[in-house]
Amino acid sequence: MNEAKWLNCRLTDLRRALAVRGHRVSKPVISRLLRAHGYSLRANVKQEAGQQHPDRERQFQYMRAQRAAHLERNQPVISVDTKKKELVGNFKNRGQVWCQMPEVVDAHDFPQDAVGRAAPYGIYDVRHNRGTVYVGQSADTPRFAVDNIAHWCATELPERFPYATEVLIEADSGGSNSARSRVWKQQLQVQLADRLGLTITVCHYPTGTSKWNPVEHRLFSEISKTWAGCPLRSFALVLHYINDTRTATGLRVRAHFVSTVYETGVKVSDEEMTTLALHTHEVCPQWNYTIHPRPLMSPTKEGGEVILL
Repeated sequence: MNEAKWLNCRLTDLRRALAVRGHRVSKPVISRLLRAHGYSLRANVKQEAGQQHPDRERQFQYMRAQRAAHLERNQPVISVDTKKKELVGNFKNRGQVWCQMPEVVDAHDFPQDAVGRAAPYGIYDVRHNRGTVYVGQSADTPRFAVDNIAHWCATELPERFPYATEVLIEADSGGSNSARSRVWKQQLQVQLADRLGLTITVCHYPTGTSKWNPVEHRLFSEISKTWAGCPLRSFALVLHYINDTRTATGLRVRAHFVSTVYETGVKVSDEEMTTLALHTHEVCPQWNYTIHPRPLMSPTKEGGEVILL
């Protein structure tokens, strides 16, 4: 490579530049002088938040109020999101692990060599510090997201909230649970409100603030620590590491494998949207809304298949 492409200035480069100016100094001396003046090798720091939405702080305050109100009434508050998709196969996984010999993995992460691509959708119970992860092998669609939430409400909700009549969902503004997604709202209406008789309130985090979503820093971060440095060679291993995730503060996690193949590009018509019992809130209506059960709704088709491992 042409040296002009490399802009990082090494100690050797500094020594040569000083020699041209008549100063003969060794590299250890240059290093010591730099550190004495507060210089060291540093990486970029992500701190600039960029342009923020004018309603950002207002939305955070409103979400805190909604969460407190639901918890006070002993109603469930869940935080949901999709974790970074993972290639399943004999590939390098970031991180380090104590061992005598390192794991030998493929030199390249070619998708064609993978067993599949795991799409972990997480649901975090804020009150009880419990996590549930549904590992899909298909597209991360709104139908996939709502199927998982519906399965959670049908199985785990009766365990911890036997008298629940409403659920607060905290979600990002994009992805499978996007604030603009019609399929997301339509499936919440059909699968949760109508079928289970629950009143669903959704509060979305403003764009660029997903790190404040509890599922990110209380569940996904701990899963990443559990499988750090461990190749994810099969879906069974992915489920094993997720099930094995726990913390000293009491976090426990369940993992489920979702075998359903989800279709992308599904549309919801304007006419169907008008039939939803969806009411936006006065505060930040683009991010906050409540979906009520509709009366006398006929049974609907069941959601995706979930296999417990």
